[in-house]
Amino acid sequence: MQEFKSHLSRYVREVQSGRQIELTSHRKVVARLIGVPAAESTGLSCLLAAGTASWQGGKPAGAELRLQAQGVPVSAMVLEDRG
Repeated sequence: MQEFKSHLSRYVREVQSGRQIELTSHRKVVARLIGVPAAESTGLSCLLAAGTASWQGGKPAGAELRLQAQGVPVSAMVLEDRG
């Protein structure tokens, strides 16, 4: 453990490069240090990166759309169902 503490930054670099490190205590493995894979771009960030979509920092189109209340509110239905 002392070796690990003394050279932590070196071991972190090794793990980032893909190596797996096992920590032992009394010749028994007590921990395993592995790297975290890079996050893949998905959804909107992927579209932005590909140039398929663009954003100028404003609200998205349609943000001003307001829904009109129609029918019975869900809260009223829940209260009626409980009663």
